[in-house]
Amino acid sequence: MNPIAFTIFGLSIRWYGILIATGIVLALIVASYTCKLKEVNYDSFTDMAIILLPFAFIGARLYYVIFNFSYYSANPSNILNFRQGGLAIHGGVIAGIITAAVYTRIKKKSFFKYADAAAPSLILAQAIGRWGNFFNGEAHGGPVSEGFISHFPEFIQKGMYIDGVYYHPTFLYESMWNLLVFAILLLVTKKKPKDGTIIFLYLGLYSTGRFFIEGLRTDSLMLGPLRIAQVVSLCGIALCLGYLFVTYGIRRKPIE
Repeated sequence: MNPIAFTIFGLSIRWYGILIATGIVLALIVASYTCKLKEVNYDSFTDMAIILLPFAFIGARLYYVIFNFSYYSANPSNILNFRQGGLAIHGGVIAGIITAAVYTRIKKKSFFKYADAAAPSLILAQAIGRWGNFFNGEAHGGPVSEGFISHFPEFIQKGMYIDGVYYHPTFLYESMWNLLVFAILLLVTKKKPKDGTIIFLYLGLYSTGRFFIEGLRTDSLMLGPLRIAQVVSLCGIALCLGYLFVTYGIRRKPIE
C-alpha cells in the first residue's frame, strides 16, 4: 500500500496522519452525545481534550522510544520523526489519563464522569487509527498462507502481501474488536451506570482483545522475553475486574 495519500506544495500527506485526524474529529462528535448522557459540560470537555491531546501524543511517542531505546539512542535524530508510525497507544492512554486527572482536579470536576464520557470516543479513535498501520505496512502478524488470506477482501490481501509473503492483518482484528467495544460502551453508557464503570470497562474489554491479538504480532515492544502490551493488558484486565467486584460484586449484609 502507498502510505502517502497526496502531496501538496511538495509536502507528502500520509494516510497515517489523515486517519488519526479523522479519528479525533469523530471522537469529539461522539463525545457531544456521551457528555449529555454523563451530564458533563461539553465545552469543558473539549477544553480538556485540547490540553490532553498534545500530552497523549508525547506519551505515545515517549513510550515507543523508551522501549526501542537501543535504536533511538543510536539514531537520536529520528526520535521526533513519527510520520511513519511509532506511536504506542498504551503510552498515549497513560499520559491522557494523567492529564485528565490533573485537569479535573484543578477545575474541581468529576474525573470519572469525564473519563466515562471520553471512553467510547477513545476506543472509536483507536479503531480508526489502526488503519493507519495498514497503510504503513506495520502492526501486522506473522506469515499466513495464501488460502488463509484469501478469505479477506482483495485490498487487505494486497496490503498484507509484503516482500513476497502474506501476513496476519492484526490491525484489522484490533480495529474490528475496538468497534465492538465501542458499541458495548455506548450501550452501557445509555443505562447510566455508576461513575467509573465505562472507563474501567474500556480498560478491561480493550485489554482483553489486545492481549490475544498482540500474541500474533511480529513487532511487539519487548522487555526481555515479555511483550509489554500483554503485560499492560493484564494490568488493565485486573483493574477492570477489581473495580467491577468492588462496585457491583460486594453487597452489604442486611442488619438483623
